[in-house]
Amino acid sequence: MVDIELLMDQLGRAGVTVLLKVDHERMQTGHKPWTMVMSGPGLGERELIRTDAPTLQNCLKYCLRELSTCPGDWEWLELYS
Repeated sequence: MVDIELLMDQLGRAGVTVLLKVDHERMQTGHKPWTMVMSGPGLGERELIRTDAPTLQNCLKYCLRELSTCPGDWEWLELYS
């Protein structure tokens, strides 16, 4: 299980703003209730990373993979994959 507080702390220190949301209405319909949005100077020229997914794990996997393609030292993200 990922330590979300530690991950968010590390992302914030790396210049990444993160919004993580679960939507109760989409959860009831089974339609991708989890949303994760990343922005900020840590993304370099990229303005935004966003996904809607069926699970929190899917959100993390997608967003962290995308973040690892941005300029910077992101090797530590492997700890969360």
